[in-house]
Amino acid sequence: MPELPEVETTRRALQPVCEGQKITEIVIRNRRLRWPIPTDIDLHFRGQTIQRLRRRSKYLLFDTVEGSLILHLGMSGSLCHVPRQTPPRKHDHVDIVLDSGRCLRLHDPRRFGSLLWAKQPEEHKLLAQLGPEPLDCSTDELATHLYNLGKNRKVAVKNFIMNAQIVVGVGNIYANEALFLAGIRPARAAGRLTQNQWQKLAGAIQDRLRQAIAAGGTTLRDFQHSDGKPGYFAQELAVYNRGGESCPACGSEIKQQRHNQRSSYYCPGCQH
Repeated sequence: MPELPEVETTRRALQPVCEGQKITEIVIRNRRLRWPIPTDIDLHFRGQTIQRLRRRSKYLLFDTVEGSLILHLGMSGSLCHVPRQTPPRKHDHVDIVLDSGRCLRLHDPRRFGSLLWAKQPEEHKLLAQLGPEPLDCSTDELATHLYNLGKNRKVAVKNFIMNAQIVVGVGNIYANEALFLAGIRPARAAGRLTQNQWQKLAGAIQDRLRQAIAAGGTTLRDFQHSDGKPGYFAQELAVYNRGGESCPACGSEIKQQRHNQRSSYYCPGCQH
C-alpha cells in the first residue's frame, strides 16, 4: 500500500501541473471503488479551478471554491499525469481532465482506492478523527503528544504509532524502521516507554519519513510514482522484510513476528 512518503511524492510531482488548472470534466469508467464514486462529482467540480493540492495523512485533497476532491490510492493505486487522448489501460478508472489538455488518471487494479468530495474536507468522516501530521510539528511536540497519549497503555508500541487517530502516516514499513532506529522492540507496551524513549522514537519517525520522501518512497510491488517509475527507498531499509538476515548494525539475526496480522521485524541485539 502506498504510505505517507509515496503519497507525498505523488503530491509534489503533481502540484506544479495541476494547481491553477481548471477541471473541464471528470470521466468515470468504473464507479465501484472502495466506496462508490458520488454520481454528482462531475456536476460539482466541472469548471472549478484547483487552487491547491495538499495531503492529509494518505489522502490527496484537491481544493476548489466548491469544495475538495478527496482521493485515496488504496492498496495498489497510482495517479499519473498524461495527455487527455492517451488510450486508457485496464484498471484506469477515473480521469480528472484539465484545461491544459492533460488529465490526472487514477489506475487502481484492486479497486481499494476512493474518490469522494466534501464542502468542508476536515469535517468529512474519513478525516475528522485523524491525529497530527508527524512532519508538521517539532520533534519535541510529537514526542510530548505520543507520551501523553501513551501513558498507561498496554497496546504494543508498534500498533500504537500505526493508529491514525494517534498520529497519521506511520505505516507498517516505517513503524518497523523507526522502532529499529530508536532501539525499541515493536511488542513493547506503549505505556512502558519513558519520555526519553518517546523523544528518540518521535525523531526516528520523522527521520525515516523525511528520508523516504527524499528518496522517492518505498519500492512496493504495486506502487508507482506519478511518472510511472518505482520508488527507491526499499534498498535502504534496515529491518523490514529482512527476517533471518544479519542486522546491519550489530550482526544479530533479525527476527520476524506477527502482530495484529502484520509482520514485525526487529533486532534482538539493538532493540529492547
